[in-house]
This record gives sequence, C-alpha cells and structure tokens, in this order.
Amino acid sequence: MANLPGEAETEAAANCKALGRILDRIGDKWTVLVVEVLTHGPLRFNAMQRAVPGISHRMLTLTLRGLERDGLVQRTAFPTIPPRVEYALTEAGHSLKAPLQALVSWARSRQEGIETAQLLFDQRRRG
Repeated sequence: MANLPGEAETEAAANCKALGRILDRIGDKWTVLVVEVLTHGPLRFNAMQRAVPGISHRMLTLTLRGLERDGLVQRTAFPTIPPRVEYALTEAGHSLKAPLQALVSWARSRQEGIETAQLLFDQRRRG
C-alpha cells in the first residue's frame, strides 16, 4: 500500500529529526574528544576529565550519559569499596573512531583557511 502524500512528508520529517539528533551527538566537540580518549581503552571518570582539557564535571557527566544512552559507551560499575566505575567504547563507539578522525583531520587541514575567511567576513561586516 502506497503512503499518502502527507504520510510521506511526515515520515521524512521524522527521519530528518532523528538523523539530526544523532548528528548533534556525534558532532559535539565533547563527544569527539571523549571518544578519542576512550579509543585507548577503558577509563575512570576522573582520568577522563584530566585527559579532556577544559571539560567540566557536569559536561563530562552529560556527554557520557548521552553516549551511553546512544549505545556508544558502556558504563561498568565494580562492586568495590569505594565503588569503581569505568567507561569504555562499545563496538558501535569504536566504529565511530575512523569517521571522527577524518572529521578532525579535515578540520585541522582547513583551520587556517577557515580562520582567514572568518576574519575577512568579520572585517566586511564591520564595514
């Protein structure tokens, strides 16, 4: 049975929103940095916070929670005193490594040109 025109538009809009949420997650600067740090193996929260310059406790908590919710990070709590919690990339999280490295590589290779374009744009806007 064919979709009615309105149904197709609604489905396309829903798919676009879902894709946008995924891209918001994986394109976030903190996600990129946290995934990079976790590619070297599981880490505890404080070790991760030290490894990601500038990230606040709250932002790291929110980033890890979102990555865990999306199935990209696994949180493992060990029954020790004091409690020990480690975070590690899942298989899906590891599969994100190559695309993120390509994005970072592209950003680094274009950084100077982008900064120059921004400067020129800002100068034109100031008149």
